[in-house]
Amino acid sequence: MLKTTTHLRALTPQDLPELHELLDRDPWVNLFVRNRVDSTKLQSRWLGGRVWGYFEDGVLVSACHAGANVVPVQATPRALEVFAEQLLADNVRPSSVVGPRDSVLPMWKLLEPRWGPARSPRLDQPFMVMERDSRVTPDPRVRPVLIDEFDTVYPACVAMFTEEVGVDPEAGNRSGYRARVAQLIAQGWAFVIIEDGEVVFKAEVGAATRDACQIQGVYVHPDLRGRGIAGPALAGVVRQVRASIAPVVTLYVNDHNTAARRAYERIGFVQTTTFASILL
Repeated sequence: MLKTTTHLRALTPQDLPELHELLDRDPWVNLFVRNRVDSTKLQSRWLGGRVWGYFEDGVLVSACHAGANVVPVQATPRALEVFAEQLLADNVRPSSVVGPRDSVLPMWKLLEPRWGPARSPRLDQPFMVMERDSRVTPDPRVRPVLIDEFDTVYPACVAMFTEEVGVDPEAGNRSGYRARVAQLIAQGWAFVIIEDGEVVFKAEVGAATRDACQIQGVYVHPDLRGRGIAGPALAGVVRQVRASIAPVVTLYVNDHNTAARRAYERIGFVQTTTFASILL
């Protein structure tokens, strides 16, 4: 019986066709990495990290985005072991390990002795998808954020990030987070309801490909929660996003966030798999 030959290496622009084929095996789940690959073309100066490829007999079997976020792609059990070994050898310290739970949890088991304990392990995150507009009447007030509304919207972005992730996004690199919010607004990827100069609701598209996009940063002003704002507002975001960005809308949510899950299900999101996020 012939022995399988395996190797690991950083992927380069010459590997794009094979990597695209791998990512397209599950375009919704892999859209974050596909977005990063499409926007950087695997040019290291833009990627801010590497994408590792695991090969068997010269064929790309699995990949792993290794930057601020570690994200396994179509990872086999052996690939997860090799990726973990490489991450530890590189002595990197990302902010999170994110992706399908079936990949993230065994990878984290290998990384935890060196990287743990996790600041916030989120082990059950329903990954949800919408392929059509919602039957819920969309809130007509939802619209893209205007460039000159940055100062109005930015405090809500900071508040939401701090509440959701548990750290201040301005700590250590204030300009970096401000630039990211400004970029999303400039792209037309930030949506909002503003009344009397106050952000009532907001959400952004964090990543997009030709096939799908991912909603993030869903926020309702604390004083207005529990009034049924999120559902119709997000239905409005879905309609506008599907018309202008990508035909399929995805998101993932913490299992314990019952109110958010109910709102997403009410407007038509359906769980297709489960993610996990290890926040470091």
